[in-house]
Amino acid sequence: MLTGKQKRFLRAMGNEMEPILMVGKDEITDNMIKQAADALEARELIKGRVLQNCADAPKNIASGLAEATHSELVQVIGRNFLLYRKASEKPKIELP
Repeated sequence: MLTGKQKRFLRAMGNEMEPILMVGKDEITDNMIKQAADALEARELIKGRVLQNCADAPKNIASGLAEATHSELVQVIGRNFLLYRKASEKPKIELP
């Protein structure tokens, strides 16, 4: 579980990131979970976007994806969300 200070730190890092994960009308698929898990292992912090043609709410999609990838949901703003998971090998981000 992340503290408020850690979430602020990660939100500041996520401000300049471009979304690398796009969730469309298919919503969360096995392939998307694998792609997100691989990206989290490589980067630790990823930004995603829920597209307009997705029927479910962005908050539901983000929390479902966080649960499926065993990561932390840092924030949801509009249709964008941030996920964080510490890498098992060679962590890159040092939390305060």
